[in-house]
Amino acid sequence: MNPADEILDIVDEHDRVVDRVPRGEAYARGLRHRCVFVQARDAAGRLFVHRRTATKLVFPSLYDLFVGGVVGAGESYDEAALREAEEELGVTGLPRPRPLFRFLYDDGAGHSWWSAVYEVRCELPVRPQAEEVAWYGFLTEEEVARRLDEWEWVPDGLAAYERLGEFRSAG
Repeated sequence: MNPADEILDIVDEHDRVVDRVPRGEAYARGLRHRCVFVQARDAAGRLFVHRRTATKLVFPSLYDLFVGGVVGAGESYDEAALREAEEELGVTGLPRPRPLFRFLYDDGAGHSWWSAVYEVRCELPVRPQAEEVAWYGFLTEEEVARRLDEWEWVPDGLAAYERLGEFRSAG
């Protein structure tokens, strides 16, 4: 199926479903929907970082600190987190990602979605989806910190990463 044809739940500012439309229409009209962000780490604790393919509907060719994506119509955040993590990492049998928090991402320019942030340990060999991932690596926190100002990152993932840092500092 063409990703633009996938049906999404459209939600209000309180994350209540108010409609269902194809993803392409949701993006074109700037309709609020749901997304999951899964921070994946390998056995050594390094963070999975990747560059999105040029064919992605949103934020093509930018770097990302998370695997994840949209939550399909009628799908739970937890179901979407596991599905998206396994798809993008190219693995099966991944442990269920652990939910951390949710926030409303809104850039004021037509990109708005309820965002559920998760974490997962992936000790399996990864084979990222070629349609989703142009480049990937497992980086230490120090390597990520050095690249934050060097690479162009997806803005929603950067917002989730900053909030995750605050979440961990507070906890």
